[in-house]
Amino acid sequence: MTMLDDAIYGGVNAAVLTPMTPDLAPDIALMAEHCRWLLANGCDGLGVLGTTGEANSFSVAERIAVMEGLVEAGIPAARMMPGTGCAALTDSVELTRRAKALGCPGVLMLPPFYYKNPSEDGLFAYFAEVIERVGGGIRVYLYHFPQQSAVPFSLGLIDRLMRAFPGTIKGMKDSSGDYANMKAMIDAFGAEGFEVYSGSDEFLLRILREGGAGCITAAANVNCTAGGRVVAAFRAGDEATAEAAQAVLTATRKVCTSVPLIAGLREIVARATGNPGWRTIRPPNMALKAEQVAPFLAAFDATGIGGLKRAA
Repeated sequence: MTMLDDAIYGGVNAAVLTPMTPDLAPDIALMAEHCRWLLANGCDGLGVLGTTGEANSFSVAERIAVMEGLVEAGIPAARMMPGTGCAALTDSVELTRRAKALGCPGVLMLPPFYYKNPSEDGLFAYFAEVIERVGGGIRVYLYHFPQQSAVPFSLGLIDRLMRAFPGTIKGMKDSSGDYANMKAMIDAFGAEGFEVYSGSDEFLLRILREGGAGCITAAANVNCTAGGRVVAAFRAGDEATAEAAQAVLTATRKVCTSVPLIAGLREIVARATGNPGWRTIRPPNMALKAEQVAPFLAAFDATGIGGLKRAA
């Protein structure tokens, strides 16, 4: 058995986009359609309400409505990892409790990100308070994204949290782009069942080979078919197919990050579905400029990903 087989969210997880109505409210029906497509086209799980899902542009009430609405629309809670980390401790508790009640196995938690350079004791106290108030029964995946949060997780803090809350602190999404950091976590904690997920598509095959659990990525909204091929080929021991699919993943990631990522992904999905509503985005994020669109889509098509066109 590998970590891929043992992990709760092992494999490819999309950091799911949140479509919006013209008045900038979450479009839950359209999001549910997208989630169904993702699960049918290579995704093993759904990271909803994360960075790509613009969670920190939404209120707690809006985020709860998205979680509840997706489950009511038939999206399996067992496949969802909602983002519940907020600057306010009580907001994190409320969101995590709701995810637990809905039946989500785990949540992804940013550190409290407003105050910079918090002490390790302060971060430990924050997570300890959230976990104790929620009362257990749901796993916590830490979200390491220092470029965005400016609050990194050290190996020492992870170790301390794991010792204090065994079985609850279950893994990490590492969006730093620093593979050495991902490997250090695998080496330090992988034998204890700590699931390490790359936030960068280009590391999927490597992290699977070296004991990680998979990926949770933005580009999986549009390249999950290739990600699914990587995972299937890895399981089958088909190195050539895995390498070829990984090359497509890496190429698509490079193109998607050549423009503002969320806006670019929305353009690809809008074209694939024929639904221009996918371009609606909540400020301060903005849609791509008209002159950016054609060259961006041409570069994406040149990766050879294919297979994205679907009904609106």
